[in-house]
Amino acid sequence: MRQTEPLRSLVRETRLTPTSFIYPLFVCPGEGVRKEISSMPGVFNISVDEAVKEAREAKALGVGGIILFGLPEKKDEVATGAWAEDGIVQRATRAIKREVRDVVVVGDVCLCEYMSHGHCGIVRKKNATGGSASAKRGGGGNGGRSAVATQAAAEVEYEILNDPTLEILAKTAVSQAKAGMDIIAPSDMMDGRVTAIRKALDSAGFLNTPILSYAAKFASGFYGPFREAADSTPQFGDRRSYQMDGANLREAMREIALDIKEGADMIMVKPAMPYLDVISEARRRFDLPIAAYQVSGEYSMLQAAIRNGWLDRDRVIIESLTSIRRAGAQLILTYFAKDAARMLG
Repeated sequence: MRQTEPLRSLVRETRLTPTSFIYPLFVCPGEGVRKEISSMPGVFNISVDEAVKEAREAKALGVGGIILFGLPEKKDEVATGAWAEDGIVQRATRAIKREVRDVVVVGDVCLCEYMSHGHCGIVRKKNATGGSASAKRGGGGNGGRSAVATQAAAEVEYEILNDPTLEILAKTAVSQAKAGMDIIAPSDMMDGRVTAIRKALDSAGFLNTPILSYAAKFASGFYGPFREAADSTPQFGDRRSYQMDGANLREAMREIALDIKEGADMIMVKPAMPYLDVISEARRRFDLPIAAYQVSGEYSMLQAAIRNGWLDRDRVIIESLTSIRRAGAQLILTYFAKDAARMLG
């Protein structure tokens, strides 16, 4: 049954379709902007007008949806650009929804791109006046994601204030929903964020807006190119005290279960290929849509080998995506979305 492609296709167990892809876009201020990201060949920082063109092309190719990441005009310590009515993602969402019919737009709810320090929550020096707010779970009860980051050069310790951060995340989610976002996708890894966002969305009248939670987001070395793309590199420390330890599968299952209990409608594993076992185990345990993010480092690694002529471009793109789908992900966030859709079309 392997002799010919028609026979192989007839008995193929895992099938890819463009509708299962979500295409990430990095939206920046300006007009007519299309600046290639040096570490991600073929991926660009684009202005709102260019984002509309990308959304239209992705839709025409049958891609299931897009997810927006924003590069604000300015940053501060309370991520104002993330929740402002005229924020870059909010403007892009309204423009895309106005110009492209029936496109699904996903909003990444995180604060790192909008914070002057590049972390995913409100930061203060550890032991500052008012006491520590770390190790609290804001409404969820599992603890452990609140952060302590160290600035080695100055030997100063900082902490992420989990519960105050939830308020900003909830405001961001509501502002995105008001702009027309179809799906809210919190990626910050603060404890209790799903509960806070669900309550805020419901109170604002968005009872039917689904939440796609980055429930198992690991502290990974594969995020490097994204941080160039989104200008979100932490100015001190790292994110290992709130993103997950890559060695822990059982803990990932607990985090997923907690986010589902809090009201997540879909869950995500990130990165994808280094964590196929996590995707597979999540698929075995949980009966709801599962997404996986083929992250920037996975994309850049393949692109480097492709451009050096070491790998067959079309084969490895489809093979890598098939591995993620075979592991159990129904939705795949990938920078190869348009390329793969053309191949499959």
